[in-house]
Amino acid sequence: MIPSLVEAKGLARSYAQRRGLFGRSVAVRAVDGVSLRVSAGETLGIVGESGSGKSTLGRMVLGLEAPDEGAVRFDGADMPKFGTVEWRRARARMQMIFQDPLGALDRRLAILDQVREPLDIHRRHEPAERTDKALAMLARVGLSRHLAARYPHELSGGQRQRVVLARALMTEPALLVCDEPVSALDVSIQAQVVNLLVDLQEEMRLAMLFISHDLRVVRQVSRRVAVMYLGRFVEEGDADDLFADPRHPYTQALVSAAPTPGARQKRITLTGEPPNPAERPSGCAFHPRCPLATSRCRAEAPAMRTVEGGRRVACHLAEDPAHLARKAA
Repeated sequence: MIPSLVEAKGLARSYAQRRGLFGRSVAVRAVDGVSLRVSAGETLGIVGESGSGKSTLGRMVLGLEAPDEGAVRFDGADMPKFGTVEWRRARARMQMIFQDPLGALDRRLAILDQVREPLDIHRRHEPAERTDKALAMLARVGLSRHLAARYPHELSGGQRQRVVLARALMTEPALLVCDEPVSALDVSIQAQVVNLLVDLQEEMRLAMLFISHDLRVVRQVSRRVAVMYLGRFVEEGDADDLFADPRHPYTQALVSAAPTPGARQKRITLTGEPPNPAERPSGCAFHPRCPLATSRCRAEAPAMRTVEGGRRVACHLAEDPAHLARKAA
């Protein structure tokens, strides 16, 4: 087995939510017992609806939020405590790409200053060399030299996201956590940024945790995919296999909603909205929306287990022939 660059085991994170102005606080379980691993040069795509806990998971992997339970290991060592010298040193090798590039940039600083800033913070190289490296990185992500003196509001959305990417790559990280990195961009610009990410990953042997609700994009960049629902992984496996033969009913619905060129497939429409995390349903959390739910699904939460082909699925029906026949119908 290829050694893992980052490994998380049993991560859980809860937040206090107050009901009404004078109501009591209740615990909302945003992430509930998630484990993952990513090797150098590999991309793990994480998909799911809004509110499923994807962004919280990404922040815990980076050490930006401490888990209530579980642990994260990076490059063979435990994640240092937030804010310590050791954590800052580790963070130079782990960077995040945010959904809103304008919000991620300082509107008062010129582009060149912002791209050079990581080298200033970590005191890498001489000052004159930092500027040269920042200009070289801007060129590497496809931005002209004349844009270096401009400010974020003077650039297009695609250009701003390239600036965010250039800034993240300045410390030569081993891991990128991409949180909906192209969802705020036009479709044509999305393709350009995604292709750039793929090229840079191959060139720099980056590991990526790619978080998105867009299955088309996830399929393009990911070697493995994990499907998340209400704070838990419900299916994980090789990207091609998972999209070709989804085993969990939730994954089936997501895949059926993603358009495939030249293919005619029946759309699976889910009823209702995702449950309130503060009032998690008994048994399988997906059973109120699942068209195949049984009495066992309503009473017993399924464990994640490995099925034929190495896929990991948390569904009582994943290996049930009758279930597969109903899915095919």
